[in-house]
Amino acid sequence: MTSRSLRISDRDDDALLIIQRARASDARRLAAFAHRAFHETFASHNTPENMHTYLSSAFSEARQLAEIENPDAITLLADSGATLVGYAHLQLGEVPACVSDRHAIELVRFYIDHALHGRGVAHRLMRESLAAVSARALSVWLGVWEHNARAIAFYGKWGFRDVGSHDFMLGTDRQTDRIMWRPTDAAPPATTL
Repeated sequence: MTSRSLRISDRDDDALLIIQRARASDARRLAAFAHRAFHETFASHNTPENMHTYLSSAFSEARQLAEIENPDAITLLADSGATLVGYAHLQLGEVPACVSDRHAIELVRFYIDHALHGRGVAHRLMRESLAAVSARALSVWLGVWEHNARAIAFYGKWGFRDVGSHDFMLGTDRQTDRIMWRPTDAAPPATTL
């Protein structure tokens, strides 16, 4: 994938958004961003102990490096200037029974800096994510926490539909993720940039 750019604007800034595939040298900054984004999104809904347990295992630099170097995975980074503002991690692997396409690729993680919500960054990153995997898979599935209404609505706009659920362990807390699925060639929402 070649890097592509999009100018994002607001009243106080005019930065260029560049989306490109992560490299091994990005592991440290990705780990820091992923840790912060997950914490900002879910800390108020979970105990500090469960957050610590999950964050320390899921977002270590070593884990991010292994995911970046995994040949069955694609990690895309969205940078605004020199600042990481979002990322998507997609990976081939086990597909839940509720997903009919047994070769679907999983959108494992998809996070945007909270300060940039509503500014088009998520739409651009989703478009690039789907384009990056369209040659490898006919469809994409994801798990999203059942109480994350904003994310569920965003995925719904992108044509993902609810097809079931599975358990997600956050530390010792068993939570329910909704499983959402869509073909990679489905049309994007009309309101995307």
